Amino acid sequence: MTLYWRYVIPLALLALSGLAGLLLPWALVILGPLTLLALWDFFQTHHTLRRNYPLIARIRWLMEDLRPFAQSYFVEGDLEGRPFSHQARALVYARAKGDLDKHPMGTELDVYSDEYEWMSHSIVPDESVPEEWRLTFGESTCKRPYSSSLLNISAMSFGSLSARAIEALNAGAAQGNFAHNTGEGSISRYHRMHGGDLIWELGSGYFGCRAKDGGFDAAQFADNAASDQVKMIEVKLSQGAKPGHGGVLPGEKVTREIAEARGVPVGETVNSPAAHSTFATPIEMLEWLTELRELSGGKPVGIKLCVGQPHEIMAIGKAMLETGLHPDFITVDGAEGGTGAAPLELSNSVGMPLREGQVWVRNMLVGTGFKDRVKIAASGKIHSGAGMAKAFAIGADCCNAARPFMFALGCVQSMECHTGHCPTGVATQVAWRQRGLVVEDKAPRVARFQRETLRSLREITIAMGLQSPWEIEPRDMRERVNGARSDAIDRIYAFIEPDALKLDPASTRIAHHWAAARPDSFRRVS
Repeated sequence: MTLYWRYVIPLALLALSGLAGLLLPWALVILGPLTLLALWDFFQTHHTLRRNYPLIARIRWLMEDLRPFAQSYFVEGDLEGRPFSHQARALVYARAKGDLDKHPMGTELDVYSDEYEWMSHSIVPDESVPEEWRLTFGESTCKRPYSSSLLNISAMSFGSLSARAIEALNAGAAQGNFAHNTGEGSISRYHRMHGGDLIWELGSGYFGCRAKDGGFDAAQFADNAASDQVKMIEVKLSQGAKPGHGGVLPGEKVTREIAEARGVPVGETVNSPAAHSTFATPIEMLEWLTELRELSGGKPVGIKLCVGQPHEIMAIGKAMLETGLHPDFITVDGAEGGTGAAPLELSNSVGMPLREGQVWVRNMLVGTGFKDRVKIAASGKIHSGAGMAKAFAIGADCCNAARPFMFALGCVQSMECHTGHCPTGVATQVAWRQRGLVVEDKAPRVARFQRETLRSLREITIAMGLQSPWEIEPRDMRERVNGARSDAIDRIYAFIEPDALKLDPASTRIAHHWAAARPDSFRRVS
């Protein structure tokens, strides 16, 4: 006989018989349903464990549900949590709430391991820097350029996030004078309620400007883009969590509000193809971006991508040189990014991390001479002033953040974003789950987190003896090569010189990628 039948059942019966003698009515109330459940488990044929171990096997599923919380609160150390450590989340929570964000007893990092990297400070810090910096997008190409904050809310759609989460983010953006990216789900009524600046993201589904056949509708685009609240247009080519992947929005999830925002029929399944239908080549893409700029009344237009094939980045550069056309900005999304559901294989194994991707985009723009006209926005797990400073060292002009703003709303990283069971009301459409997210309470936290993070960036800039974060260079950031040696980032990654791809591409370390690119195709030259 197994241990189960020899010990568990007799002991359980003995205990239950004693309990029944003392509290028979209550015992019947409790044991009756449990007995029926055990019988159901015993006779069902779909789950082996439940059939062999009725009732008790259900503890496994309970433990599975509780595992993320137990892992976070009882098992992980301060630096161990993924995708964000407890220390990172605690920093965001503290800044969002206005609590003390200092740390005692020095760093917990092993400064002689590859987890440690640092910015080089100066003997003569300069405190005469401005209290705030702003960045102008589209100053040379647009009738309506945009003066932007250096930290904005990255793309998160209504549908992925709840109505109250969208409201709180936009209200926080309005209070803090920074921008809120709509995500590819278009502009919902909740994006419009509080008047915060919007970056309208267009994916391959063209939500908000979608024709009946799923293509792009220029007239609808012009109507939506004319809104004073819309400050910039971002065309999403790919995203960090699932690069090169389209999507299907099942009909049962297309509610009245989501259909209204996306411009699709209620209850009808909607496909977003992996690639855009409006262009097929780098030149065609630049021509379409120019058309969007005109249709929007002269607002900045850019692209967002997770870098995959380096020659494709070079192909965009060659198309820019050939036509003279260019986007106003490029948002580089790292493979470490992602707020919603994505296939595990894509999240874990496809796409370039932010740092390497940013180097490729920076090199293309610097090498072709377009860096002063095309801004780089860095997006990928940036949650602190230090993270921003490191992005600026590699060529960023500003930064975006998504999950840290979710933390500011109260997200506890329960890993339930894709199920609709988010316990904090951030990533769910279930009304009662959203009830706990009070917009009037969370919006100031969103604004406060953004403000305090920029204050941290300012402190780092002062410590480095610089006048602005745009003065931070690759040589100012150091990374460990091994336990005995470190080096500046520009000695580890290839940073090419201005105009090198125009004047002498063969002399650069990326010459073979440049040679493999062509302006009239994204395909590699064989």
